[in-house]
Amino acid sequence: MLSDYTAATFTHDGATKSIFVRGQGPAVIVIHEIPGITPKVVRFADWVVEAGFRVYMPLLVGEAGREVSRAYVLKSISTVCIRREFSVLAAHRSSPVTDWLRALARHASAETGGGPVGAVGMCFSGNFALSMMLEPCLMAPVLSQPSMPFPLGAARKAAIHVSPFELQCVKDRCAKGDKVLGLRFKGDPMSPPEKFETLRRELGDAFEGIELDDSTANPDSPSPYPHSVLTEDLIDREGEPTRQAADRVIAFFHERLDAR
Repeated sequence: MLSDYTAATFTHDGATKSIFVRGQGPAVIVIHEIPGITPKVVRFADWVVEAGFRVYMPLLVGEAGREVSRAYVLKSISTVCIRREFSVLAAHRSSPVTDWLRALARHASAETGGGPVGAVGMCFSGNFALSMMLEPCLMAPVLSQPSMPFPLGAARKAAIHVSPFELQCVKDRCAKGDKVLGLRFKGDPMSPPEKFETLRRELGDAFEGIELDDSTANPDSPSPYPHSVLTEDLIDREGEPTRQAADRVIAFFHERLDAR
């Protein structure tokens, strides 16, 4: 499933990670969810490529192309919880890995002629796109079921995993016309409504939040509850709300990245 992608590595500040690259056009960084770059994550990345973008897909945890299983999910969760580049309970601080992702955004921009870059984070990486807005080239941030900090307690449920400085940067950019797109299922306990309430309060009309009824999720998903809007819980059929949400993400990339 990754045979059409070029496998490479990217190094920043001593950290080297695998990336998978495919396509032509403005750059979009697709940041996978737990447990890793699964076939459904690749399917979404393929749609972005087919829409006219150049995808950069970093591997942060797990294995590239491996199917979802309960054991695989638990292993990836434990990895995320113990690695210092992820701060899973930090309410007002971003994960250190976002510095590497900002460097990747600069690299992707340079490779595509210095143009703007989009990014979509999913689940544990959902809010990473907010921190990436410290990089001026990051023009199209998408937060799909943002879950960090993991929602243990009322404060963490409402927190959006960025520092006060990063949040102010995002707010300043939104005040000048930048936009942020978010997606979640209404009943998702890992991405609770309080996070979107915070985003609406802080960003106002610059935040577009799409909240889907749980009944619209893929009934064959391996997840115990609707969660993965763009991957496992998406029904790939015209007219389905989850497919419309994926189409909205791609339209957002066109709005924010084309001819800029």
